[in-house]
Amino acid sequence: MNQQWMRVIIAAILEIFWVIGLAHADSFWTWTGTIVALILSNYLMITAAQVLPAGTVYAVFVGLGTVGTVISEILFFSEPFRWEKILLIFLLLIGVIGLKLVTDHQVEEGEKM
Repeated sequence: MNQQWMRVIIAAILEIFWVIGLAHADSFWTWTGTIVALILSNYLMITAAQVLPAGTVYAVFVGLGTVGTVISEILFFSEPFRWEKILLIFLLLIGVIGLKLVTDHQVEEGEKM
């Protein structure tokens, strides 16, 4: 996996933290962490989208962030577990992976990876 896709994955992980932070932050330090995660997450996604197809980057970023946020809310914040929700998350994840697999990105001469 190349460096740009690693940026997208790290950005999605940070997205999970800032989305949870928006819902649960209650002090100066939790709000600071939320804002730092938000800025860094978007920076990584934007820099990856300058090299990779922007639509695919955004779909992967949002898809992974959504899956991670919902699973984290169920595991750590007493969100009710529902099989329907898990099935839909699984379908979302299949779509994101499929989109990444069918996106053909040729490295152009002089392009950094």
